[in-house]
Amino acid sequence: MVTVTKDGVTRNIPMTTSQKILHHIKANLIIILMVIALAIGVIAGLTVRTADGWEYWQKRKIFYLRFPGDLLMNMLKMLILPLIISSIISSLASLNAKASGKMGLRAVVYYLTTTFAAVIMGIILVLAIEPGKKGGEITRSGSSKEQEPLEALFDLIRNCFPDNLVESAFRRQTTVTGTFKYQLPITLDDENKTEVMGNYTSESPNVEKSEGMNILGIVVFSVFLGAVIASMGHAGKPLLDFFEALHVATMKLTMLVIWYSPIGIIFLVSTKLIEMENPGTIFIQLGYYMLTVLAGLAAHGLIVLPVVYLIATRKNPLIFMYNMLKALLTAWGTASSSATLPVTMECLEHRNNIDIRVAKFVAPIGATINMDGTALYEAVAAIFIAQVNGVGLSIGEVITVSLTATAAAIGAAGIPSAGLVTMTIVLTAVGLPTEDVSLILAIDWFLDRFRTAINVLGDSFGAGIVDHLSKADLSEIDHLNELEMAEETTKAEEAGITNTAFVNGGMKETENGEIGSRL
Repeated sequence: MVTVTKDGVTRNIPMTTSQKILHHIKANLIIILMVIALAIGVIAGLTVRTADGWEYWQKRKIFYLRFPGDLLMNMLKMLILPLIISSIISSLASLNAKASGKMGLRAVVYYLTTTFAAVIMGIILVLAIEPGKKGGEITRSGSSKEQEPLEALFDLIRNCFPDNLVESAFRRQTTVTGTFKYQLPITLDDENKTEVMGNYTSESPNVEKSEGMNILGIVVFSVFLGAVIASMGHAGKPLLDFFEALHVATMKLTMLVIWYSPIGIIFLVSTKLIEMENPGTIFIQLGYYMLTVLAGLAAHGLIVLPVVYLIATRKNPLIFMYNMLKALLTAWGTASSSATLPVTMECLEHRNNIDIRVAKFVAPIGATINMDGTALYEAVAAIFIAQVNGVGLSIGEVITVSLTATAAAIGAAGIPSAGLVTMTIVLTAVGLPTEDVSLILAIDWFLDRFRTAINVLGDSFGAGIVDHLSKADLSEIDHLNELEMAEETTKAEEAGITNTAFVNGGMKETENGEIGSRL
């Protein structure tokens, strides 16, 4: 319907077919532009690879071509810090302890359930398809960083409590194992007690600061600060107003970045295709592995998550997914759930009508610890590497893979290819060679985009479920706030009347006193 006002009379006139199409295009223009951008990026990347003379000073050309995409990533990453801080703090500060506790518990139960379900899905598929036993020999490329599971767990806990909050915006703590030399005496002749000094080497773990935002520490700090502000009552109102205003301003900046994103996505996708040495050979060699991962991600994203959402809310999950399409396309283009966070929150609040308090609380935490796609990928990759090496995993080792992949995914950063870092933890847990991560490095950038989209979809469904289950708690908070405001208004009015009566009474007494004295 189109509302038309003529001669002071307002009428609703049905839209024609062309008007409906135009209205639908305007409402979904950014999504259409993103789809076009993805197509252009793929076509441009494949076309440039076949151009004559491309091999000449290739690195410099790629560097120039990637520039618009780098700008998009920089702008999205720039918004991560103010968005996480403002959204979590303002959300928790506007809730009471009971409501925030229930909401947090529901979110954590959902995160653990869906992440573990993703791992089980991946394990079932990789054991059924057995991609590591098919195809020819796979070319290794690159190397990986090895880390002990216990050290990774310590890093996860340590980063929850950063020693410098400002520094956590650009550095995080990481355990680095180095070697040191020492000397001990060696007895060469027991009879004459002849001793010489022998040289030895040993490993020495040490905590160092590495580049990269410590999002987990920022989230933990924001959660506690928001809870403290909520407990302060009226004294914390100025801080609450500040963080709410910061959130609104950040979301307005996000809208500006969203309109630039199609341009950046074109160059991000095209340069990744150009940088591949021999995409045809790589895709043939690792075809079954890719098929297994993509099948698992599709089953989890199109079956498991929608069914969980349908059971929990009794609402149509397809409509919910369609409304999140802008965020999913951004996740595919940027391969970063943290960088996609501003778009995710915009879709949740404005397209799926999720309560702003729920979106500001659940989405940032989900982007930090809820990594369904990453967990599935790590479970599949670990068993795939075992199959390539001809190592048979026992039931206990498969269970170890599932539990370790779930825990490692929680600790994975929301940045491109972060799963490769935590992948070594899963391999170490079952005694597989960590250097074999290089088997999948060649196509990780491609699969990373799909698992990031599933990560974002899982976060979004989680926000929808928590919002549905928290309706009663949020309504109770709104009702209590209304009663509190009404009570304050009544007290203010009573205080004003009392003061007036007191003043008038005083005047009367004065007048009476003056009259009495005159008499």
